[in-house]
Amino acid sequence: MDSTYSKKERLKSKKLIEQMFKEGCSVSVYPLRLVYLKTTFTDNVIIKAGVSVSKRHFKNAVDRNKIKRLLRESYRLNKPLYFNNFSTHCAFMILYIGNEKPTFKQIDIKMKLLLDKFHKDICKK
Repeated sequence: MDSTYSKKERLKSKKLIEQMFKEGCSVSVYPLRLVYLKTTFTDNVIIKAGVSVSKRHFKNAVDRNKIKRLLRESYRLNKPLYFNNFSTHCAFMILYIGNEKPTFKQIDIKMKLLLDKFHKDICKK
Protein backbone atom coordinates (compact mmCIF):
# COMPACT_ATOMS: atom_id res chain seq x y z
CA MET A 1 0.00 0.00 0.00
CA ASP A 2 1.46 3.33 -1.02
CA SER A 3 1.56 6.44 1.12
CA THR A 4 -1.12 8.43 -0.66
CA TYR A 5 -4.55 9.60 0.37
CA SER A 6 -6.40 9.69 -2.94
CA LYS A 7 -9.96 10.71 -3.66
CA LYS A 8 -11.05 7.05 -3.78
CA GLU A 9 -9.79 6.51 -0.22
CA ARG A 10 -11.79 9.38 1.27
CA LEU A 11 -14.95 8.62 3.17
CA LYS A 12 -17.72 10.80 1.73
CA SER A 13 -20.93 8.76 1.86
CA LYS A 14 -23.36 10.29 4.36
CA LYS A 15 -25.28 7.01 4.65
CA LEU A 16 -22.11 5.10 5.47
CA ILE A 17 -21.01 7.75 8.01
CA GLU A 18 -24.39 7.61 9.76
CA GLN A 19 -24.31 3.81 9.77
CA MET A 20 -20.77 3.87 11.14
CA PHE A 21 -21.73 6.06 14.10
CA LYS A 22 -24.82 3.91 14.83
CA GLU A 23 -23.35 0.41 14.42
CA GLY A 24 -19.60 0.87 14.42
CA CYS A 25 -16.96 0.29 17.08
CA SER A 26 -14.48 2.81 18.39
CA VAL A 27 -10.93 3.00 19.69
CA SER A 28 -9.52 6.00 21.56
CA VAL A 29 -6.11 7.40 22.36
CA TYR A 30 -6.64 10.90 23.72
CA PRO A 31 -6.98 13.33 21.87
CA LEU A 32 -7.88 11.05 18.94
CA ARG A 33 -10.80 8.68 18.50
CA LEU A 34 -11.30 6.26 15.64
CA VAL A 35 -14.78 4.97 14.77
CA TYR A 36 -14.76 2.05 12.34
CA LEU A 37 -17.12 -0.30 10.57
CA LYS A 38 -16.35 -3.42 8.55
CA THR A 39 -18.00 -3.08 5.14
CA THR A 40 -17.46 -3.64 1.42
CA PHE A 41 -16.85 -1.12 -1.35
CA THR A 42 -17.65 -1.25 -5.05
CA ASP A 43 -14.30 0.24 -6.10
CA ASN A 44 -10.99 -1.50 -5.40
CA VAL A 45 -10.31 0.23 -2.08
CA ILE A 46 -9.67 -1.65 1.14
CA ILE A 47 -9.95 1.31 3.53
CA LYS A 48 -11.87 4.57 3.32
CA ALA A 49 -11.07 7.18 5.94
CA GLY A 50 -12.33 10.59 6.95
CA VAL A 51 -11.30 13.15 9.55
CA SER A 52 -13.35 15.48 11.70
CA VAL A 53 -12.77 18.22 14.27
CA SER A 54 -15.46 19.51 16.62
CA LYS A 55 -16.87 22.97 15.99
CA ARG A 56 -17.65 23.20 19.69
CA HIS A 57 -13.98 23.18 20.70
CA PHE A 58 -12.60 25.14 17.74
CA LYS A 59 -14.85 28.01 16.67
CA ASN A 60 -12.55 29.30 13.93
CA ALA A 61 -12.65 27.35 10.66
CA VAL A 62 -8.95 28.13 10.19
CA ASP A 63 -8.07 26.17 13.33
CA ARG A 64 -10.34 23.24 12.41
CA ASN A 65 -8.92 23.04 8.90
CA LYS A 66 -5.33 23.14 10.18
CA ILE A 67 -6.00 20.24 12.56
CA LYS A 68 -7.73 18.27 9.78
CA ARG A 69 -4.72 18.80 7.50
CA LEU A 70 -2.42 17.54 10.28
CA LEU A 71 -4.64 14.48 10.83
CA ARG A 72 -4.76 13.62 7.12
CA GLU A 73 -1.00 14.00 6.73
CA SER A 74 -0.26 11.86 9.77
CA TYR A 75 -2.69 9.18 8.53
CA ARG A 76 -1.13 9.28 5.05
CA LEU A 77 2.39 8.81 6.41
CA ASN A 78 1.47 5.99 8.80
CA LYS A 79 -0.96 4.12 6.54
CA PRO A 80 1.65 1.89 4.83
CA LEU A 81 3.07 0.80 8.20
CA TYR A 82 -0.24 -0.55 9.51
CA PHE A 83 -2.33 -1.46 6.47
CA ASN A 84 0.20 -3.00 4.08
CA ASN A 85 -1.02 -6.59 4.54
CA PHE A 86 -4.56 -5.64 5.54
CA SER A 87 -7.37 -7.50 3.75
CA THR A 88 -10.49 -6.53 5.74
CA HIS A 89 -12.58 -3.80 4.10
CA CYS A 90 -13.18 -1.01 6.61
CA ALA A 91 -14.52 2.51 6.73
CA PHE A 92 -13.32 4.71 9.52
CA MET A 93 -13.48 8.25 10.81
CA ILE A 94 -10.71 9.85 12.83
CA LEU A 95 -12.02 12.43 15.28
CA TYR A 96 -9.98 15.02 17.16
CA ILE A 97 -11.59 15.32 20.60
CA GLY A 98 -9.00 17.50 22.35
CA ASN A 99 -9.40 21.13 23.43
CA GLU A 100 -6.02 22.64 22.55
CA LYS A 101 -4.27 23.11 19.21
CA PRO A 102 -1.81 20.27 18.61
CA THR A 103 1.52 20.19 16.82
CA PHE A 104 2.25 17.72 14.05
CA LYS A 105 4.63 15.78 16.29
CA GLN A 106 1.94 15.30 18.95
CA ILE A 107 -0.64 14.17 16.38
CA ASP A 108 1.84 11.81 14.70
CA ILE A 109 2.72 10.07 17.99
CA LYS A 110 -0.94 9.68 18.94
CA MET A 111 -1.89 8.53 15.42
CA LYS A 112 0.67 5.72 15.62
CA LEU A 113 -0.72 4.63 18.99
CA LEU A 114 -4.29 4.85 17.69
CA LEU A 115 -3.61 2.82 14.53
CA ASP A 116 -1.70 0.25 16.57
CA LYS A 117 -4.60 -0.08 18.99
CA PHE A 118 -7.05 -0.35 16.06
CA HIS A 119 -4.95 -3.02 14.39
CA LYS A 120 -4.83 -5.10 17.60
CA ASP A 121 -8.58 -4.60 18.15
CA ILE A 122 -9.58 -5.69 14.65
CA CYS A 123 -7.23 -8.69 14.68
CA LYS A 124 -8.80 -9.81 17.97
CA LYS A 125 -12.28 -10.03 16.42
